[in-house]
Amino acid sequence: MRQYMYFAIPSVRVLLIVNMLMASRISLSRSIHPLLKANQRTLPLYLSKQQHHKSYPCPLWSSSFSLCLQTLHKSTITNPTSFLSHSSFSCSSTPLSPSLPMEESIESNPLLQDFDFPPFDVVEAKHVRPGIRALLKKLVCSLWTILVSGFLFLFIFVVEDDLLELERTPEKVKFLLRLGQSKPLYNAFKAIQESPDWNTLSDARKRIVESQIKEAILNGVSLEDDKRDQFNKIEQELERLSQKFDENVLDATKKFEKLITDKKEIDGLPATALGMAAQAAVSKGHENATAENGPWVITLDAPSFIAVMQHARNRSLREEVYRAYVTRASSGDLDNTSIIDQTLKLRLEKANLLNYKNYAEVSMATKMATVEKAKELLEKLRSASWNAAVQDMDDIKEELRPFFSLPKVMDGLFELAKTLFGIDIEQADGLAPVWNNDVRFYCVKDSSGNPIAYFYFDPYTRSSEKRGGAWMDEVVGRSRVLSRDGSSARLPVAHMVCNQTPPVGSKPSLMTFREVETVFHEFGHALQHMLTKQDEGLVSGIRGIEWDAVELPSQFMENWCYHRDTLMSIAKHYETGESLPEEVYLKLLAARTFRAGSLSLRQIRFASVDLELHTKYVPGGSESIYDVDRRVSEKTQVIPPLPEDRFLCSFSHIFAGGYAAGYYSYKWAEVLSADAFSAFEDAGLDDNNAVKETGHRFRETILALGGGKAPEEVFVEFRGREPSPEALLRHNGLLAIPATATASA
Repeated sequence: MRQYMYFAIPSVRVLLIVNMLMASRISLSRSIHPLLKANQRTLPLYLSKQQHHKSYPCPLWSSSFSLCLQTLHKSTITNPTSFLSHSSFSCSSTPLSPSLPMEESIESNPLLQDFDFPPFDVVEAKHVRPGIRALLKKLVCSLWTILVSGFLFLFIFVVEDDLLELERTPEKVKFLLRLGQSKPLYNAFKAIQESPDWNTLSDARKRIVESQIKEAILNGVSLEDDKRDQFNKIEQELERLSQKFDENVLDATKKFEKLITDKKEIDGLPATALGMAAQAAVSKGHENATAENGPWVITLDAPSFIAVMQHARNRSLREEVYRAYVTRASSGDLDNTSIIDQTLKLRLEKANLLNYKNYAEVSMATKMATVEKAKELLEKLRSASWNAAVQDMDDIKEELRPFFSLPKVMDGLFELAKTLFGIDIEQADGLAPVWNNDVRFYCVKDSSGNPIAYFYFDPYTRSSEKRGGAWMDEVVGRSRVLSRDGSSARLPVAHMVCNQTPPVGSKPSLMTFREVETVFHEFGHALQHMLTKQDEGLVSGIRGIEWDAVELPSQFMENWCYHRDTLMSIAKHYETGESLPEEVYLKLLAARTFRAGSLSLRQIRFASVDLELHTKYVPGGSESIYDVDRRVSEKTQVIPPLPEDRFLCSFSHIFAGGYAAGYYSYKWAEVLSADAFSAFEDAGLDDNNAVKETGHRFRETILALGGGKAPEEVFVEFRGREPSPEALLRHNGLLAIPATATASA
């Protein structure tokens, strides 16, 4: 199952403070993350312009606020010290941290040095906490220059798991709460909206102002003192619970190890899975372990777990691994049950403070959908999937195990991008430092050969130091105000992280088809970040796009994995170079709809239980969270879950991530992406000119406009009409009922 997470944006009202002081830069990072990933906030670092005059930090805002707030700036913010004294950022406030040797930190800490590309090769865990604390304190007292660094977030999740707790330091949480509840900032945005010049602003700038007003209200800016204090306590406790939930899942996942010495016990596992299990054994101290002779170690990391569940003929092994997986973090010191109950209770209290009936309404306030629309779509998809899911149980013995060489897959992916979007992608290894020798660096060029973006690609699993799943995030975003020459926009830089099977011996990384889809998926996210034409940082690339629309480009790219020409360009035998046989290609197409009903219902189960817990569930009432899950499962699982199933205890998406009352977004975005791909089908997939023309339109709308226009408007501009679920149901072979509903809000 392909699942990725978007990382929430911390309060961006800091942008306005900095801009009103006319001396700052900022970027706030959003990220797509996987099922096993938790956590979704960026880690702030700040940089002194006076000491690092050449540095141009991550861009995410625009000079538009300078234009809009000139009057306000001149009349009320002429003195930064005066401004601070009338806000919650007074330097006389209680210090966020003990005094630290600032000059020494700046001289020795690589995170604080001037650079064009982040110094991944020299950053260590010891640099993080001193940098955060010292610079947070400096920021509170000066507010002259700000840098929120997406690359540091990447460092945390692929290099040092122990750094996770640093990403949510109490100092940062308190700081962001104060920013989010700043009345001067809120009033400034309101002043822009109510000014005579409002109608002269571009749609993108209006979207920025409107979203910031809405975000401020959701951050509690309108609450009175007592209620604001209560709100802040809730937010801080939710952060703590989220972190603990994530830690428990991670520890429980790592805790399980199954040592196997008899090869008969793992009969059926492909060579790549055996090699991976042997490498795991080596990392656990079995130095002589080999893929052929073992010993082998089975873990609950996704590649290992999926390989066992799909290929192992040993039923008892499959059962043992499955039971361990669905009961992670549900017992002993790692039990997340009480954390879930407390989280749901606090989210409901937060919603009530904001005058919402439940937390789902809070979540939907910043999405395309409403609670009713989301439930309506899930029910239509559930009804269409049920009969097919019942039939799946009769066909379960069918198997398809395609393998693809990573180098050939990447070549085909880049060639597709050239055809669709008119770009060239070239290796640029050595141009920028990397955090691991396996990481590749690429340059994206336009049709004239000019660089327009860069990205890192970290493909292989490293279970000892790297989080599971797959995601894309930004290192820096497009921004004109932060350009080197003051005119052309600063080029965006992205990173893609996967956890696929690494090379074994002399063999290249041989990928399952699901891993191929994952790479295409993350590349779709990267394309939206890199091919944006928005110069307004807050709506550039993947920023400012409603949560339930942001998966459109990524899921759109997955469709090309089934396109004959594209597939045949990447499906080459890694030794002989022979193309994929026609009969295997046909099986692959059949596999697309094989168990489509069951897989769709599984996603609908997750989405439905998420909405149920955040709309109707009463914490401490007669029904437990597991009762809710079982009730939902009656309509969404042909085979009932095991009595001891506690998947909620590892459901990081909604309890340690940003998908609370938002998991439906996957199906919502699938509707958008399938319908978008159907535009290419309508134009003719065999007509190269038509494909290029449609690809150009896709680039100029879906990829270029970012969050500068409402997603439903962007979709209509590309497709010529509102979205329909018909294409998704057709692709999945589920058109058993009329599909006339739209997915528009």
